[in-house]
Order: sequence, then C-alpha cells, then structure tokens
Amino acid sequence: MKSVTVVGCGIIGLTSAILLQENNFKVTIVAKERFDKTLSTKVGAIWFPFEIEPKKKANYWATIAYKRYQQEVNKENGVSFIPFITAYNKESNTDWVKLLPKKSVRKAENSQLPLGIDKAYISTVPLAEPLLYLPYLFDIFIKNGGNFIKQEINNLEQLSSLDKWVINCTGLGAKKICDDKNLHPMRGQILRCKKMNIPSFADSTKRGALSYIINRSNDCVIGGTDYENDWNKNIEKSDTNLILDRINKVGLKGKLPEVLEEIVGLRPKRNIVRFQFDETFSNVFHNYGHGGAGFTVAWGCAIELAEIL
Repeated sequence: MKSVTVVGCGIIGLTSAILLQENNFKVTIVAKERFDKTLSTKVGAIWFPFEIEPKKKANYWATIAYKRYQQEVNKENGVSFIPFITAYNKESNTDWVKLLPKKSVRKAENSQLPLGIDKAYISTVPLAEPLLYLPYLFDIFIKNGGNFIKQEINNLEQLSSLDKWVINCTGLGAKKICDDKNLHPMRGQILRCKKMNIPSFADSTKRGALSYIINRSNDCVIGGTDYENDWNKNIEKSDTNLILDRINKVGLKGKLPEVLEEIVGLRPKRNIVRFQFDETFSNVFHNYGHGGAGFTVAWGCAIELAEIL
C-alpha cells in the first residue's frame, strides 16, 4: 500500500485524506491543530462558490462536490440540502447555476427577495454543519486506518521530508510555509444566533458589505465581513453592530437576532487556488487557497487529487 501524508486537518485536508484512503493509500495527517481548532469549524459551510478563482475550475470542483454531498445526507453528520437565496448582479459568477440539476435552481420572484436584493436565484444546495460534519469525517479517517500527528510545519523542505508523497492543505498557513506572496487573509466575522423565521440567503454583490443568513438545525449563522489583507483575529463590536444593522434592513422589522456567539476567522484567499505539484519539491502537491469556498469545492478537489496520484 502506498503511503501519503496530508498536512492540514480542516475540510480540505480531511476530504483529501479520505479520498486517498478510498483509493488504497495509507494516509497520515500532520497538522498544527486538530480539526476542531481550524478555520473550518468557524464557517457557515453552505455550498456557494464565494471568492474563489479560477471560476471555471471552481465551478467544476463544486459540481463534483455537490454530487458527493448527495451521498452524504444524514441528520447525524450534519449534511442536508436546504433552499438558499443567492443575490447576483452583472459582475457575479453565476456559471454555477448551469451546473446544478434543473429542478434545483430557479430565478426568485420579487415577492421572495429579501429587502435590498434586486435579483437572486433560489437553489437547493448542500449544507454541511461543521460541528457535526468535521468530527464525522475525522472519525471516518481514523476508522479507515488513518494516523493523526500534531506537529507544526515551518517550511517546504520540512514538509517535503514527511513522506514519499505529501499533500499541502495548510490553508493560510501556506503563506509562511511556501512564502506565498499570492496568498492573503480575507477576514470574516460572523454571529452564531438562535434560529430565525427568515429564509437562508447570501448577498455578496457589494464589495466589503457581505451579508448572509444560514439557518442550521439548532442555530443560524449571520454574516459577515470580507476584509482583504486583514490579519485581525479579534472580535470587533463595530463589526457585530454592522452585521446586525445590515440584517435588520433585509426585513427583520426591528426584531434583532439573539446572538449566542461572535466568531472571527481568516479565509485563505489567493489569486487562484494552488492545485499543483511543487516546482522544487516534486513529491509535494499543493491544495490550498480556496477563499470562502472550502466546503463548496473540497470534495471536488479531493476527487481530482486522488485521480492525479
């Protein structure tokens, strides 16, 4: 059995590891932190190709992932399909709409639009609740014979020495490891709230004014911010107030959500996803820089990665 080490234990690392196991690789995950300490635990995890390039490739990965999620639906693991309103304008990437089953997507009628949104699609898309889905994936990885090692990797040479094949799924950590000038943070602050009687939606049409609600089984996630090159991991009350003000304007009529938790995470944004073998260390394959679409494309990237190896 061929051996491979995956570096990183977020959604990209876990899906990569499991797909390689399914293709008869013996897999070890090496990571600075376990899955429950990664960015992946802090996101809404709705299927939505947000802030990821290149669009054509991202849409392809997202389509493959959509089909994988169809096989994963289970109340216990947090995977479900929900109706989702997605705002768009002439600058938006709407190519993903053509890739969904026809019965799963349609243009929203005016009466169905939240206030402030002029045009939107209503689609039925996967939701993978991180607090349920990530432990489920990690458990599969361990049951498949996987081994987890907690270790911080500081540079490419150290990373390449881990195994015959090494998959770099370190997200924003790759900036230091690879000295990647094209990788930078996109700061996201979100609010975890009690469930509300309002449809799930996302409006990313206004740069710097991202707004969304994602209803989950026991709570909802309200966001957010999309601040480029912002390394601030602190919770900012000004951003909390900004998020609540935006959400109030979509039709809550003064009844603000009950906030349970304020959360900050740094998305790994890159000019294009780095999905390739390293030019110097030929045993290293890079799989990072997925922006705000990690859960959306993870399985698609993992499936293609397994085919390549």
